[in-house]
Amino acid sequence: MKNQILALTVGFLSIASFAQKDELKAAEKAIKKGEFKEAKAALAGLEATEDSMDSKYKAKYYFLKGSAFGSSNAEKAAAAYNKLIAYEKEIGKQKYTKEAEPKLNELIQSVSKNAIKAYNEQDYKNATSDFYLTYKLSPKDTSFLYNAALSSSLAKDYDGALKYYKELQEIKYTGITTQYIAVNKETGEEEDLGTKANRDAMIKFGKYTNPSNKNTESKQAEIIKNIGYIYVNQGKPELAVEALEEARKSNPKDINLLLNQAQMYIELEKMDKFGELMKEAVELDPTNPTLFFNLGVVNAQENHIEEAIGFYEKAIELNPEYGDAYLNLGVTILNKRIEVINEMNENLSNEKKYTELEGELKVICKEALPYIVKADKLGRTEGTVSTLLNIYDTLEMTSEADALRPIYKEMRGQ
Repeated sequence: MKNQILALTVGFLSIASFAQKDELKAAEKAIKKGEFKEAKAALAGLEATEDSMDSKYKAKYYFLKGSAFGSSNAEKAAAAYNKLIAYEKEIGKQKYTKEAEPKLNELIQSVSKNAIKAYNEQDYKNATSDFYLTYKLSPKDTSFLYNAALSSSLAKDYDGALKYYKELQEIKYTGITTQYIAVNKETGEEEDLGTKANRDAMIKFGKYTNPSNKNTESKQAEIIKNIGYIYVNQGKPELAVEALEEARKSNPKDINLLLNQAQMYIELEKMDKFGELMKEAVELDPTNPTLFFNLGVVNAQENHIEEAIGFYEKAIELNPEYGDAYLNLGVTILNKRIEVINEMNENLSNEKKYTELEGELKVICKEALPYIVKADKLGRTEGTVSTLLNIYDTLEMTSEADALRPIYKEMRGQ
C-alpha cells in the first residue's frame, strides 16, 4: 500500500510538471508571435504554483512573465525579472539573467523618462506615480523616492507626500552624492563633470585641470523641513514643531534644522520663540548676516528699536552689500518719527514746541537717509523710491525730489 501511494504521488508530480511545461511552451510561442494577451493567459494558470514550481522551469517562467507584461505593466514585469535574477543567482546558473537585465533596465529608463517628462510639464500627479514606480522597480535608486515625495508635495497631495517622506526617513535616505569636479581651462571655472570616467577623460584630453571630489549636503534636514511644511499645510504646525524638535535632539548643532524650526514659530505667530532660536542660531553661526537680519526683524516687530538697529548694523558689517538690511535699518530709524509726529499733533497751537519737534523730525530723516539711498542703489524698488521721496520732502531737498518724482510715477504706471 505504501508503495502504491508513493507511485500515485510521483504520478501527480509528473502530471503537474508536464502541465507547467506545456503552459510555458504556449506562453513562449505567443510571445514570439507578439500575442501578449494569450501569453499572459497561459502564464496566469501557473501563478498559483509559482512557489512549488519545478526548479527546472522556474527561471524560464519568470523570464516569460517579464517578457509578457513588458511595458504594459512595468511593475509586474520588473518584479518577475528581479525574481529571475535573484533565483538564478541563488542556484548559481545564469541562463536568462543576461537577457533579462537589459530588458529590466529598459523598463526602468522608460518609466523614469515618463516621470521626468511629466515633472517638466508640471503634471506632478503623474510624475509622482512614475517616480515612485521607478523606485519600486529599482529600490537601490532611492533618489526616485525623494522625487516622488517632492512631486507629491507640488501636487498638493500632502498625505501622499508625508507617506513618501516618512519612507525616506525609514530607509535613512541622505541624498548625498559625489560630484566630480575639475577646472575648465577656457573659463577658469570649476564644473561638475557628472562621472569620474567623464572627468578623467576631460583631464586626459587637456580641457580641464585640478580634479577634485566634493560631496553634496545631506537632504535629511530638508526632508524634516518638508514634513514640517506639510503639517503646516494640513493645519498642524504644532506637529511640525514637534518633528523638528525631535530631529534636533540627535543633531542639536544643525543650523538648518534650527532655522526650519524657527520658521514654524513664525507660522504659529510665536515671535518670542522665533527670537530665542535666532539667538541660538547666532551662537552656532556668528558670521551669518541673515541671522542678524532676522533678529533685527524680530526686535523691530516688538518695537525694540535700538536693539533692531544694532542687529541690522551687524548684518551690514558682515555683508556690506546686504540691500534688505540697509532698507530695514533705514525704515527702523524712520519709525522713531511716529512718537515725534504724535507729539507734534498734540502741540499744533504751541509754535515754539512744534518747531522744535520739526527739527527732531529732520534729524531722524537725515540719520536714515544714507541707508535708504544705499538700499535704493543696491536694488531699486517702488518702496525705496517712495521712502526717499518722503525724506526729501521732509528735508526740503527739492532738486532731489523733483528728479525722483517722475521715476516714481512711471514705476506706479501713472
